[in-house]
Amino acid sequence: MRLVGRPSGVDDGAVTTRRPPPPDVPGLSVAAVARRLGVAPGTLRTWDRRYGIGPSGHAPGRHRRYSPVDVTRLELMQRALVRGVSPGEAARYALTAPLPAGGTVAPGPAADPAPPLPAGDGQARVGGRVLRLPGAGRRARGLGRAALALDGPAVAGVLRESLAEDGVETTWDDVVRPVLAAVGERWNHTGTGVEIEHLVSECVRDLFGAGSGRAAPAASGAARPVLLAAMPGEQHTLPLLALACALDARGVAQRYLGADLPADALAAAARRTAPAAVVLWAQLGETADGDVLRALPRTRPRFRTFVAGPGWVDADVPRPIVRLASLTAALAAISDTVLV
Repeated sequence: MRLVGRPSGVDDGAVTTRRPPPPDVPGLSVAAVARRLGVAPGTLRTWDRRYGIGPSGHAPGRHRRYSPVDVTRLELMQRALVRGVSPGEAARYALTAPLPAGGTVAPGPAADPAPPLPAGDGQARVGGRVLRLPGAGRRARGLGRAALALDGPAVAGVLRESLAEDGVETTWDDVVRPVLAAVGERWNHTGTGVEIEHLVSECVRDLFGAGSGRAAPAASGAARPVLLAAMPGEQHTLPLLALACALDARGVAQRYLGADLPADALAAAARRTAPAAVVLWAQLGETADGDVLRALPRTRPRFRTFVAGPGWVDADVPRPIVRLASLTAALAAISDTVLV
């Protein structure tokens, strides 16, 4: 996994352990290793100077050359950084981790022979830039590091690991949301970071979308589904996709209809599927249109209508429509409606 280096002005404790020089074989230059890892050449020099994780056979007066073992150590350091470990601890981990015969580590946690990673330091720091994540957990910090590095494979790896071990709700609430909120705060203060938000959103969309539509065949064939749609004109649908994926994980049949669904298409879908519930998402206040709610068709059997998203906070929501405040609340309310 790739991640750029540590920030300037932060001293995590120098690591000066040096390894015996390897056999005199050609190695990779600083520029080549930097391209391979996706970091700046200056970052590699900083890691060498501060933490002693650099070319093991560097001779004065000659260009710095990294052996395969040196590169593997750097890759291990990046793995630790992506998982929320401070640069100093990540370097110690990389320098002391045993390597298999041949000196390389295959990608992926299942093939990693290294010892358990040390605990993170509570901050996400990359190249002197800070993504503020107060109180965030290890995976959120790792996601923040990978996102700031624009390392798509690392972002996907953190999300995939979290989904497999903790499920959709925890991944969304404790990993994805804090990072997206921090990126949004960054944009509000600096006007930068849109590319970070796009990268994280696309990775989330790919993984959550792959997990959506997988309700048990018996349930999806017999049960009335839940329709999930964004309001007309609404393009922001990531939380709605998270809800679709979480409903599938609970065995609740759903139909995710995506962004900017016209009112007449929503009505047609409701008549065609006879849903148990309809959830309409509005991220922005201007898309939270109460008239669309009032125009929903009456079907037999009737369906319950829910609205979700910050756009509905100050909107006119006719009774008895219920506003859902969180993913957890949405899952509870919809499950109570459908699983009866």
